[in-house]
Amino acid sequence: MTLPQLPSTIASGVEHRLEVKKSVFLTRLEPVASVEEADAVIAAIRKEHWDARHHCTAMIVGPTADRQRSNDDGEPAGTAGAPMLEVLRHCDVTDLVAVVTRWFGGTLLGAGGLVRAYGTSVSEALDRARLVERVHLTTVTAEASHGDAGRILAFLHQWSESHGAVLDEPTYGSMARLSLRVPPEAVPVLVAEVAALTSGAVEAVAGETAVVDRPRG
Repeated sequence: MTLPQLPSTIASGVEHRLEVKKSVFLTRLEPVASVEEADAVIAAIRKEHWDARHHCTAMIVGPTADRQRSNDDGEPAGTAGAPMLEVLRHCDVTDLVAVVTRWFGGTLLGAGGLVRAYGTSVSEALDRARLVERVHLTTVTAEASHGDAGRILAFLHQWSESHGAVLDEPTYGSMARLSLRVPPEAVPVLVAEVAALTSGAVEAVAGETAVVDRPRG
């Protein structure tokens, strides 16, 4: 069974500055693991930029992006937090918080101008972020004699590259232990091919399936 695709996240914090009619919009994106972490990021930015008029926010948290929140922080309702959150949703990301700090430049932007400014600020910041994709991978292990290990390992290298798997470093004791993490739908293929390669002498055994972060591209 193919598991549902998971939203991505960002590898590290990103800061981006946008100026619109002398108003400055400073966007900060930070990866977070919980709403509490997101709230702490917001509080720290408020303290750092105490002289700004607004600190508008949007956050999405959870492996399936199930916890979402936004705040206009004094801007007209629906002109800041909502468009920021919509950008995050559109980009299919989670476990991050976006804070756009605004210093007013003296010219009113109007509702449409604010929506564009806040949405563009977050969108351009995300363009500068390094995305990390999240995938389900199942651990598969096999034990082989030292004499057979080299041949099997060479096969697993090629197999991993063509099937989106991650090959771990082998460990050696009385037997060689070979391990890799495999997309769940490809596990039966790997098990059958290892059996065929070794004429049934080596068995590939599937273990736990976990969510793994992997740099995109």
